[in-house]
Amino acid sequence: MKGHDRNPEKHAPSSNLPAMLASRVDLLSQMLELVRLRGELVFSAELNRPWAMSFEPGSPYFFVVLEGSLTVRLAGEPSVEAVAGDLIMLPRGVGHILDDGWEAIAANADNLMQDQFTAERLELHHGGNGERTKTIGGVFRFESTSVPWVVSVLPAVIHIEKSGGQTAGWLEGLAHFMMMEAQAVHPGSSVMISRLIDVLIIRVIRTWAQTKNPGDTGWVGALADPRISRALKAIHDEPFRRWSVADLATSVGMSRSAFAERFSFLVKEAPLSYQSRWRLTLAHGMLRQANARVSDVGRQVGYESEAAFSRAFKAQFGVPPVDVRSSD
Repeated sequence: MKGHDRNPEKHAPSSNLPAMLASRVDLLSQMLELVRLRGELVFSAELNRPWAMSFEPGSPYFFVVLEGSLTVRLAGEPSVEAVAGDLIMLPRGVGHILDDGWEAIAANADNLMQDQFTAERLELHHGGNGERTKTIGGVFRFESTSVPWVVSVLPAVIHIEKSGGQTAGWLEGLAHFMMMEAQAVHPGSSVMISRLIDVLIIRVIRTWAQTKNPGDTGWVGALADPRISRALKAIHDEPFRRWSVADLATSVGMSRSAFAERFSFLVKEAPLSYQSRWRLTLAHGMLRQANARVSDVGRQVGYESEAAFSRAFKAQFGVPPVDVRSSD
């Protein structure tokens, strides 16, 4: 009937907001838990203009600017300038150059580190006698090979700006402890550094994800859509349920066709295809457990035959499930 709003969620009471936010955070936590971070190294750097350093492709890096400024340059990407209080993360491990903004000739960062780092002190000095930049740098890696699709939605560079209120005090505290560990290596430092980097990277990804809007690429953008994020969480909460597209649509108050179109647009994958991918991701973790049997895991995640499970698993991960099981 005309004059009536057929979308009850449009005017939903604000009391629904905490539940929606909790659902969103839980889903992001599930994704980040799968990634399995490992912090490897944290160091301090004092850089005086003119300076520039090149970093080879490989491990992901992050840099917290404590004083001054720096510019990050990547092939094919616009340069990014970071000032004191900002954080830069390069989650894909792409090669890059850091410099003072004037594009000086870049020294090889690996060589500088090998020449200057000691077992007791992880400090780097480079450049001339000009304006100073101080930064904390770190190296980490994603241990899990089961979820490249989770990491693939991250950009080449993530810039968390102090001016936007995005660091909100948490970055200063973490940087303080990292600086202490870099300047004087104590017993247990490697574990401390790894844990500090874990916390930092998770917080950076969470902060970045909260800036996404519906329509942004992949599951991160889908988190910003209340209905699609609820559907994703339903799949995650009951991964082995025989969901149909109609069931998922009903659970979030949408028609089947509208839901399927919206889900596929945001997640870049159809709902049941996403569920299959999620089940196989869980299977990857199950296979790494002691005494896991390929046939048992296949049945648990919904495959009637070991052959069908093996084909689907290899299509997603590039190796048969028996290889994952035997690698531990």
